[in-house]
Amino acid sequence: MRPRIAITSWKRHLPTFLGERTLLYTLGEEYVDCVARPGTLPLLLPHLAPDQADAVLDGVDGLVVAGGGDVDPASYGAPNAGSYDHDAAADASELALLRAARDRGMPTLAICRGMQLVNVAYGGTLHQDIGVPGGAHEPISHIPQEVLDATHPIEVVAGSRLAEVVGPGERVVNTIHHQAIDRLADGFHVTATAPDGVIEAIEPDDDAWPLLAVQWHPEKADGQDEPLFAWLAETARTARTARR
Repeated sequence: MRPRIAITSWKRHLPTFLGERTLLYTLGEEYVDCVARPGTLPLLLPHLAPDQADAVLDGVDGLVVAGGGDVDPASYGAPNAGSYDHDAAADASELALLRAARDRGMPTLAICRGMQLVNVAYGGTLHQDIGVPGGAHEPISHIPQEVLDATHPIEVVAGSRLAEVVGPGERVVNTIHHQAIDRLADGFHVTATAPDGVIEAIEPDDDAWPLLAVQWHPEKADGQDEPLFAWLAETARTARTARR
């Protein structure tokens, strides 16, 4: 049986034949395509009560915490200073999933909001708006194609798990976020940074949790970041075999 990978989704009001603001769970199809391509079975998750996290993870072999809206500053004890598009139920659900995934050593890929949630789950905080005109992270454009076209370089730390997967040194990634890690959670270390100092990837200090957490969107990288999804598939496959 192919490894089963759970992917979080995001709740949005979108137009359908039922009305202009139909509340839907959503996920870009590129997430599903990228997760499925290395031979896994993607399963989409709605927001769940935190006490259901273990029951959900009992049925899968790996987890992807996808991008989405901002993390509510209340989740890390801060006043609102530029955050928007909050969903407390989403935060509670995904924080619980991440904590449960770490407890059981489940292979996990955390993307953009997902990486920020990893940090918040273990006591870290976030910069609520990092956009600086003329910098590596420009203010987010209101024009969709400009958002998709924005890129910046990062430096991947040699010797990290991330470097083993995508290679060490400089690479160019997309820039589809306006928040980033501020205070790094205890028990984690930085594995990639942008020229302006923004943290672009983190990993646990120990090897007990096979986690890759990245700030950019590998699912939108036109195949450049397929090794991240291949790593998730292979790690989940190995973990599944070990449980038999």
